[in-house]
Amino acid sequence: MSLYLKQIEQLISLQKVDDEIHGIKQELESAPKEVENLRARFAETTEQRSRQQDKMAHLRDQEKRLGIEIEDDSARIKKSKGKLMSAGNTKEYHAMVREMDSLERINRTREEEKAALLEEVSRQSSLLAEVEALYLSLENELNASEAGLQARVSAAEAALAELQLKRGSTSKDVPAPVFARYEFIRERLEHPVIVPVSGGICSGCHIAIPPQNFIELQKAAQILSCPNCQRLMFWSEHFNAQPAE
Repeated sequence: MSLYLKQIEQLISLQKVDDEIHGIKQELESAPKEVENLRARFAETTEQRSRQQDKMAHLRDQEKRLGIEIEDDSARIKKSKGKLMSAGNTKEYHAMVREMDSLERINRTREEEKAALLEEVSRQSSLLAEVEALYLSLENELNASEAGLQARVSAAEAALAELQLKRGSTSKDVPAPVFARYEFIRERLEHPVIVPVSGGICSGCHIAIPPQNFIELQKAAQILSCPNCQRLMFWSEHFNAQPAE
């Protein structure tokens, strides 16, 4: 194996360790955010649940009030019918009939209002049931996430410590000038640092490299950087590799 290919192989090994470190750091960053997002969703659902409960309480109060008014109206109508038979003259009789008709109209209006109210109660009850189900689901999910967060973080930190040791060991195999170049790029660019080129396309930026650069890359004479993204690159055919996603 040529010196060039040996150095590329060393850099690929280092990159594999850095890939794992990158994944662990993403886990350490995303785990708390996942819990925070759940807390925000739970708080929003709790507020929605509270509003829906208040709305249902208001509707139940209206239903109760209408029930009492309808009962009172029915009692007054019954009383008016009883008085109707004791009317002393025609004028008094007609006055009582008009009063009873008025009470019956009011009673019918309230019955219609009650029917519409009961329909709304049914609709809002279904909405409340949906919110309650979401509330309980999020509550369970949040409790589990909060309980497991510290375990996830501890495991990730332990794995990261081991990988840092592994990185130190792996980096010793890379010649100092090459490693310095790798580190210079790593500190300035998004992960990864070294990427394969297949079909003339850099897998780091997904842009075609100039034909002359591709020819030089195939010669395997020196370590080249992508002219577009500045990452170190190698020809995938030298290691039978496929471009990274």
